[in-house]
Amino acid sequence: MITLDQLAREMKMPPRDARMLLRLAAKQTKVYPTLGKEHVARQPWSWAPGSKALDEARKALSSTPTV
Repeated sequence: MITLDQLAREMKMPPRDARMLLRLAAKQTKVYPTLGKEHVARQPWSWAPGSKALDEARKALSSTPTV
């Protein structure tokens, strides 16, 4: 499993900012349909390697400007 911390390091951003951006992206179901479906509220963000949700998470973090 790939955790939020690992993904944040890969994207060179603080985990807190990554978490906030992922929450916002998960609400955009038309743009990121799998991201919101696979994440369970109040649970840590994690993805299976090669999953569609991981690709959407990377896209969300790379296309959104850092706070």
